[in-house]
Amino acid sequence: MKLAKSFTIEPDLNEYVATTKGARSASERVNELLRRAMLEEQYEKLEREAAAFFTAAPKESRREVRSFQRASLRTLSRD
Repeated sequence: MKLAKSFTIEPDLNEYVATTKGARSASERVNELLRRAMLEEQYEKLEREAAAFFTAAPKESRREVRSFQRASLRTLSRD
């Protein structure tokens, strides 16, 4: 379901939409751009969450990871 809304946009944005919409309506083009912007924001949020998760690892965990990596390298070098 589509909702009729009224928003005010800057002239340069309106010009961009008009020149890039092709055969579609301006509303369709604006919706496409907004969907892309929403996805971009979601990806940025996920990146921040991942960075926070991996930087919050305790030193004990890092030591265990290094031990596991060394053991993996020894196993691979035998093959």
